[in-house]
Amino acid sequence: MISGVLSQITNSVLGALAIGLAFGGSLATIVFQVVNRNRSRTFKEDLERQIVGAKKEAENITKAARIDAAEEAIKKKEKFGEEANQIRGELRETELRLAKREDVLERETELVHKQENKLENLEKEIQRRVRNLELQDQKLAAVIAQQKNQLLKMTAMSPEAAKDLLLKRLEEECEHEMASIIKQKLDQATETVDEKSREIITIAIQRFAADQSCSATVSTVEIPHDDMKGRIIGREGRNIRAFEKATGVDVIVDDTPGIIVVSGFHPVRREVARWSMERLIQDGRIHPSRIEEVVSQTTIDVNNKILQIGKDAALETNIRGLSNKILSVLGALNYRTSYGQNVLRHSIEVAFLTQAMADELGLDGAIARRAGLLHDIGKALDHDQEGGHPKIGANFLKKFKENNIVLNAAAAHHGDVPAETPYTPLVTAADAISASRPGARRETLERYVKRLEQLEEIGNGFDGVENTYAIQAGREIRVIVNAEKLGDDAALKTARDIAQKVELEMTYPGEIQITLLRELRCIEYAK
Repeated sequence: MISGVLSQITNSVLGALAIGLAFGGSLATIVFQVVNRNRSRTFKEDLERQIVGAKKEAENITKAARIDAAEEAIKKKEKFGEEANQIRGELRETELRLAKREDVLERETELVHKQENKLENLEKEIQRRVRNLELQDQKLAAVIAQQKNQLLKMTAMSPEAAKDLLLKRLEEECEHEMASIIKQKLDQATETVDEKSREIITIAIQRFAADQSCSATVSTVEIPHDDMKGRIIGREGRNIRAFEKATGVDVIVDDTPGIIVVSGFHPVRREVARWSMERLIQDGRIHPSRIEEVVSQTTIDVNNKILQIGKDAALETNIRGLSNKILSVLGALNYRTSYGQNVLRHSIEVAFLTQAMADELGLDGAIARRAGLLHDIGKALDHDQEGGHPKIGANFLKKFKENNIVLNAAAAHHGDVPAETPYTPLVTAADAISASRPGARRETLERYVKRLEQLEEIGNGFDGVENTYAIQAGREIRVIVNAEKLGDDAALKTARDIAQKVELEMTYPGEIQITLLRELRCIEYAK
C-alpha cells in the first residue's frame, strides 16, 4: 500500500514536472516571439530613419549640385564677357591700324599723281623743244641754200670781193666755234668748282658729323608677358583711355608679342608716356588714378633729365655761365627735330663749325662757339609763342643779358634782320653746312609735325580749352575743356567752331574728327 502511495506521489510529481516543463516551454516560446517582434519593430524604425536620412542627404547633394552648376554658369558667363571685351579691343585696334594704313596709302597716291603730272609736263616741254629745234634746222637749211644761190650769182665778182666775202664767212664760223669752245670750258670749270665745293663740305662734315635723320614717331615698351596687355587696356578700355588722356599720345596694343607701341608726334610727350608705361608695368598697379599719379611724377623726372641734357651739351662745347632756364630750354632741343635732324646735335655741330671758321679768320673762337650753340634755341619755344624761331630765340636770350654777338647771330642767321657782326655770317654758313650735308634732314617728317602742331594751336586758341592733342596721324584732335568755364551747350558750339576754323585754315585729305571732352571732377579731403 505504501508503495502504491509512493507510486502515486511519484506520478503526481512527474506529471507536475511535465506540466511545468510544458508551461515553461510555452512561456519561453511566447517570450522569444515577443523579443523577435521587438527586434523586428526596432529594425523597421532604424530602416525608416536611415531612409529619411538618405532622402535628406540626397536633397542636400541635389542642392549643392545646383549651386555648383550656377557658379559654373556664372564663371562661364564672366569668361565669355572678358573674351568678348578682348575681341572688341582687338577690333578697335585693327580699325585704328587700318585707318593709319589708309592715310599712308592716300599720301602715297597723292605723291604718285604729282609725279605723273610732273612727268607729263616734262614730256610736253621736251616735245616743244624738239619742235623748236626742227623749225631752227629748217630755217638754217633755208639760209644756207640762199647763201649758196647768192654765191653762184657772185661768180662774176672780182677776186677781192669774193675773198672778202669768204673771209667774212670764215670769221662768222670761227666765232660760232669759239663760242661753243668757251661754253664747254665754262661748263667744265663749273663742274670742277662744284666738285671742289663738295670736297670742302665733306671734309667739314667728316670733322663734325652727326647722326642721320630719322622720322621716328613711335617708341616701343617691352612687357613681361602678353597677359599684361589686357591689364593695360583695362575693363572696357578705361585704363588705356586714361593713359592717352593724361599723356596726349596713342597707345597701340596689337598682336606683336612682348611689346606695345607708344605713338605721338611730340617727342617730349612720347618720352613721358614711355617712362610712365614702363613704371606702371613694373609697379603692377594699373588704374586711372594711379596712371595720373605716375604721369605727373614722370613729367617732373623728364624735366630734370632735360636740364641735365642741357648741362651736358654746355659741358661738351665748353660754354660756361648759362642759367638753368637756358640750359633747360637747350636740353629740350634734344627732343625737337628740324626736317628730321636733331636740333641739339645740329646746334653742337654748328658751334664747332663756327669756331673752326672763326679761328681761321683770327676771330674769338669761344664767342663764336657760344653763338653757334644758342642760334636755334628759339625752336624749343616756337610751339608756345608766335613768330619765327630767330626772333623768339633772340628775345629769350635778351632776358638773360646775353652778349650782343650771340643775340644778333640768333636773330639774323636766316636773314630776317641785317648782320651786325662778322660772327653772324659764320653762324649762317655753319648752319647751312650742317643742314645740307647728306642725310642731315628730311622734309616729310617736318611738314607732318608742323601740320599736327597747327592743329593743336587751333584748338588751344579757344576760351576754356585746357589742352589739345592731335592723334591718329592728324585725323583726330582731342580737346580737353574746363567744365567750370564751359557748359554743355557752349562745349558743342566750341567743337563746331574748331571744326570750322580747321576747314578754313588748313589743307588736308579726307576729314578730321574733333573730339571735345568736358569732365567735372570733384575732390574733397576727409581730415
